Amino acid sequence: MVPPSRPPGAQENAAIRLFLALSPRLPPVAQPDPPDELRPYEDATVPRPVGSEVLAGTWFPAHVANARGAVLLLPPWLAWGRSYFHRRGRIEALRAAGYHTMTLDLPRGLRKQGFFDRDVEGGLEELRRRAGNLPLHVWGVSAGGYWAHPVLARTDGVAGAFFEDVAPHLIEWSWRVAPLGRPFYLFFRHVLRSSYRYLDIRRHAEAFSLKAVTYVGGAKDPGVRPADTRDLATRTRGRCHIVERAKHLDAIKLANREVIELALETFARAEGGSGAGEAGEREAVFAGTLTP
Repeated sequence: MVPPSRPPGAQENAAIRLFLALSPRLPPVAQPDPPDELRPYEDATVPRPVGSEVLAGTWFPAHVANARGAVLLLPPWLAWGRSYFHRRGRIEALRAAGYHTMTLDLPRGLRKQGFFDRDVEGGLEELRRRAGNLPLHVWGVSAGGYWAHPVLARTDGVAGAFFEDVAPHLIEWSWRVAPLGRPFYLFFRHVLRSSYRYLDIRRHAEAFSLKAVTYVGGAKDPGVRPADTRDLATRTRGRCHIVERAKHLDAIKLANREVIELALETFARAEGGSGAGEAGEREAVFAGTLTP
């Protein structure tokens, strides 16, 4: 399957401006240093492939001498940025399992040059530089996972991917959760057609060459419905896991241990070359237990 072509530069720049104008505003928040329990770490400067922007990240080396791989953690569209991953135990579990980890900030505010998949692309290039020949993986949450899809559709340099609460199309997501903006969404769809098509990550998911993919979603998420999560898993020949009672970004809270174990299993399967398996294989439904 061939993924959608990138829109012409002028249209892409117009589309990202309109997209950000319609997106939830992120207040300026100074990024805190990682807590002491996440030492050692170091700041990472990540050049963006297009333009002169430089992204901020944090590198967390594995806790073992012989690392088995490296994981790029991509945050949701929240004011906390990459510090979102300072909680819930993802970094600790990855390092203990032998993975280097890098978190990445997505830029904020209005911009002129291109969609956020360019930022993910820059993050993966920096991860490869630091990790050498080790297998690379992506763990994306909500918007972070969404913007990873176009990159993963055009590269074979990533082994496995794990996604939480990823919508198949952010304009469709906005249509459901922010109906006051529907006139602008209609304009986006019918005037910026090639951009709208490019932002349909279902089309990108079908072009994945990853060896293992898992999607996790919440049964009570009104924006990313369980059917959306199952559909993306089917298109990637991956797996789908729905957490009962979970709303958006709640899966990691209500089924913390299960979600982290699924991610580690996904990456291990990718490294073993077992493939993503049959579509919808081993769909799990977790009741969930509250984890601080």
